Amino acid sequence: MTTTSPSTPLGATADYLDQRTGLGKAVKEFSRKVFPDHWSFMLGEIALYSFVVLLISGFFLTMFFVPSMGLIEYHGPVESMDGQLMSEAFASTLKISFEVRGGLLMRQIHHWAALLFMAAIVTHMMRVFFTGAFRKPRELNWLVGFVLMILGLLAGFTGYSLPDDVLSGNGLRITDGVVKSIPILGSYLSYFVFGGEFPGEDIIPRLFALHVMVVPALILSLIALHLLFVVLHKHTQYPGGGRTDKNVVGFPLFPVYVAKAGGFFFVVFGVLALMGGVMSINNVWNYGPYDPSPVSAGAQPDWYMLFLEGSLRLMPGQTEYVIAGYTLSLNVLIPAVVIPGLLFTILALYPFIEAKVTADKNEHHVLDRPRNVPTRTGIGVAIIVAFVVLAVAGSNDLIATHFDMSLNLITWVLRIAFFAAPVAAFMVTKRMCLALQRKDREIVLHGHESGGIFRFANGEYIEVHKPLSEQERWVRVNYPAHKPLEIEPAEDSRGVRRKGYAADRRWQRLSQFFYEDRVEPVRPSELHQHHEQGELESGETKPSLGH
Repeated sequence: MTTTSPSTPLGATADYLDQRTGLGKAVKEFSRKVFPDHWSFMLGEIALYSFVVLLISGFFLTMFFVPSMGLIEYHGPVESMDGQLMSEAFASTLKISFEVRGGLLMRQIHHWAALLFMAAIVTHMMRVFFTGAFRKPRELNWLVGFVLMILGLLAGFTGYSLPDDVLSGNGLRITDGVVKSIPILGSYLSYFVFGGEFPGEDIIPRLFALHVMVVPALILSLIALHLLFVVLHKHTQYPGGGRTDKNVVGFPLFPVYVAKAGGFFFVVFGVLALMGGVMSINNVWNYGPYDPSPVSAGAQPDWYMLFLEGSLRLMPGQTEYVIAGYTLSLNVLIPAVVIPGLLFTILALYPFIEAKVTADKNEHHVLDRPRNVPTRTGIGVAIIVAFVVLAVAGSNDLIATHFDMSLNLITWVLRIAFFAAPVAAFMVTKRMCLALQRKDREIVLHGHESGGIFRFANGEYIEVHKPLSEQERWVRVNYPAHKPLEIEPAEDSRGVRRKGYAADRRWQRLSQFFYEDRVEPVRPSELHQHHEQGELESGETKPSLGH
């Protein structure tokens, strides 16, 4: 048996690796993977590329940043800071901004990339939530994405605090208060985190280690796991003609998506570079080095932490009690620990809750249209509205000063809105989804309005509808309409109460909340019967054009 040697250096290298690792078979198999084509699938790629930009710019900044809280007297190009005592961390941040060539550009690219990274993750999770992409077999991948979001919050917080300026220092002061509000363990945890009484001398080096080593390593490993799950489970696709849970309609990874992904990375990088070059952000020299004494108005964290700031501002301060000499700060504990903990726990477990109330054990690779799952869509919109209310509350002081309004009035309006607005948003969204489903039924049964009016020989006028194409009909009828759970009776045939009935009844009530209000899709038999009825009513007379 004879073999031909590759004629190019690249081919020779590939042949060398293939013979020793079997890499060729894996590359061949992976390059044939088919991926559907839709713009919303790019949201995850934006998050990935933003993280790559974070790694590149972060490596540059690490070369010049000094993670130390040791105090020095500053002498440099920033005249307003000359002679001031500041930490080496803050001084090195000023040096990066004003003395290192390209340093300020890299700082701003890094910050904008962090904001875009979190925005892309949140938007990507919203797309997954509203379309039901978390259903079997992707529940674990939802958890991976959820942990990635939490790690993104941690990465943003640790990086935001590193410059040791007044703004980030106030954020650390709030963090210390939140930690100390935890009953019994709070003070011990605070000493552990800060290495003593706040602010101590260890927090910046510890945050630096987390920010540049621990958190990025965890994010990288989870991104790899996330992509592995995408390949193993195959990609989800939007409903349409010929698309089922057993196939994928799209284009192969190579060469189509390799070229698209490569080009899209440079688009994301270019946009971030443009933002970093022309849009100023986090000008620490305007705030000065951290000093625990000054606390100014108009201080807000980055957008992804603004909900926590707003939650703290809305909570009444009277809910603080002293019990047996110990202070129980419910005004901090509830908005900063309890409520976010409950919301994040429910968000993480939602795929399993929905699977339980549907008793659905089938695999799903075709996505839902949000209108076809009204309760889930309503819940998602309610969560977004609650988040927006809290984000607005996090800037209530700016709203008061810019619009010359009462801060107390704004706070009370937002307190009421936090409870009322999500409920109203849920109800309106659910009603809209049900109305859209009814509209779909009408279109499937009658067709599109054509605007043409015809008259029968007997003088009757009718509007002629344009029939749907197979593609349009498929989208509107091919979806599961779940019904509330049916459970066994409370007592068996001998009158003995069934064990587990109480738990089953609770799940049934939750299932009724999800699926009691529903609109059944048009079935083939119903469509056929409707057409026959229409032909029977029209008779054999042909309509003439009305005038």
